[in-house]
Amino acid sequence: MAEQSAAEIISHHMTNLSVGEGFWSLHIDTLFFSILLGGLFCWWMRKMGQRALQHLENNEPPAFAVNVAEMIFDFVDGVVKDFFGTSRADIGSLAFTIFCWVLLWNVMDMVPVDFLPGVAAQFGIHHLKIVPSTDANATFALSITVVVLTYIYLFKNHGSFGFVKALGGHPFEANSLAGKLLLYPINLALKIVEDFAKMISLSLRLFGNLFAGELVFILIAFLPWFIQFVPGGVWAIFHILIVSLQAYIAMVLSVVYLSMTEPHH
Repeated sequence: MAEQSAAEIISHHMTNLSVGEGFWSLHIDTLFFSILLGGLFCWWMRKMGQRALQHLENNEPPAFAVNVAEMIFDFVDGVVKDFFGTSRADIGSLAFTIFCWVLLWNVMDMVPVDFLPGVAAQFGIHHLKIVPSTDANATFALSITVVVLTYIYLFKNHGSFGFVKALGGHPFEANSLAGKLLLYPINLALKIVEDFAKMISLSLRLFGNLFAGELVFILIAFLPWFIQFVPGGVWAIFHILIVSLQAYIAMVLSVVYLSMTEPHH
């Protein structure tokens, strides 16, 4: 690495471990860390649920970790109530998963940039990106899933006829049937554009912020070792806000998009 230029080092750090070529390539590191963090999230929340029940049965005060899990749950449930007016097990579960999973994605950005890639290099793995949210494939997969769910809930909430009507009923409206039929293709085209904008907005906001944050950490690593902790520490403290804020925004936007499929909208 010492013989490489700064541009080559940055390019090396920002290259995924992948198999295949072009559209059909798979980013193995993104898949591995996403599944690992998702499994960790499921295990931890299940563990906290079991411990909460034990504390309740034994009439004991909950432990700190259980309180943290309950605070996160209540926080996400409060956001869902703000938009839906009541708790929703389906929407709440999705929002809770998005918030915690994306937060864990982002927290990986706090790991020293050379640590895990350096360990992997000892085993012959020369490319390793440990932050799934710095991979546009992961963030676009998240946004596409949310938008697809809006279509599913639109169909579920409005039925077949209501679904077709909702796709082409706005923003232009007409009183007569002929006018509605005339405006339907225009409204449908605008609906498609709107949903593509949702995908791009939700994915690129998360990807751009975390990609830039990772790049800043890499640039700080070029500084002499004895002063790295000064800008690195300041940026790490600031980045904690970015990490949590981007998870919150991804969760809230997902809830907003799904709330727009409700009949009262």
